[in-house]
Amino acid sequence: MYPCIEINLEKLEDNSRKVNGLLKPLGISVMAVTKGFTAETRIAKAILDGGADYIADARIKNLIKLKDLPKEKVLLRLPMQSEIHDVVKYCDYSLNSELDTLKLIGKEATSLGIEHKVIIMVDLGDYREGIRYHRVEQFVKEAVQIEGVAIRGFGVNLTCFGGVIPEQTTLQRLVEISETMRVKYDLQIDIVSGGSSSSIYLINEENGIPRGINNLRLGEVILLGKETAFGERFDGLHEDAFILKAQIIELKDKPSVPHGRIGRDAFGNIPHHKDRGIIRRAILALGKQDVDPSGIIPVNPNLSILGASSDHLIVDLSKDKEAYQVGDIIVFYVKYGGLLNAMTSPYVEKVYIEKEDR
Repeated sequence: MYPCIEINLEKLEDNSRKVNGLLKPLGISVMAVTKGFTAETRIAKAILDGGADYIADARIKNLIKLKDLPKEKVLLRLPMQSEIHDVVKYCDYSLNSELDTLKLIGKEATSLGIEHKVIIMVDLGDYREGIRYHRVEQFVKEAVQIEGVAIRGFGVNLTCFGGVIPEQTTLQRLVEISETMRVKYDLQIDIVSGGSSSSIYLINEENGIPRGINNLRLGEVILLGKETAFGERFDGLHEDAFILKAQIIELKDKPSVPHGRIGRDAFGNIPHHKDRGIIRRAILALGKQDVDPSGIIPVNPNLSILGASSDHLIVDLSKDKEAYQVGDIIVFYVKYGGLLNAMTSPYVEKVYIEKEDR
């Protein structure tokens, strides 16, 4: 069935093994971020088989889906107050930056007779979640008094919102904050989490990742083989563990510029078209309801994506006119956004390539 996304479990396990092989000698553990593939169990197992230490996701539903896998679970997105019961029940750790939420977590944990471990997020310039660095001490001073909550780590998020690239000086500040809080409040700090796949490039820099950073939260570098600070392939990892395939349903020569008065398209945008004369246009049974066209790249470099509506993807085949017919399959690499879309869409078939199939 098409469209489909092929998932190569062997390549994913290999990527995980290579990444863990680089980080473990540095004393850095890996949280396998599962949100990019909607926490599908077979994919999570492949990454864990490659050596990842924790399962981490932004959505509690995904962590519940993986509750039987024998690794500690980490909620990456700050908890909603409406989900506190499930957070305490199904997560070993959660990332936090709000005292009111911590108080609710503590109350729920106490009622269940347990202690919930938290990682305090520090904002070091990307301005997504986290406590501004100069206010961390006051926050910790109040947080340590909350029954049922144990501060077990500090973390930072970079790149994801503001695009701020992790640097040694930034991560060193996190290490210093963590150590200061550990000593002053007699904390048991298990995790100092230095970011995501945008931080891993530092291991190839002259001074590396600062000593004291002992965890990274990794999704894209394992799934797609790329560090995300600069979008470069990382240390020979597989970039094609996920491949998207779609079928041609129409193939015709048509003008490159639509004829008539131009208004808004189906999504409220006013399209702009470059005049390329008559071109060979393929329509694929794949649309924005399945994947954002900016999140996929044709494997054939002679092809280019012109655009998409809800259910149709338009591709220019002019540079390879004789290579395709109606019914043929066009193959795409996926970026992280495209992977999120395709794995979430119920209309994209998921096809697993198991180890024994190769």
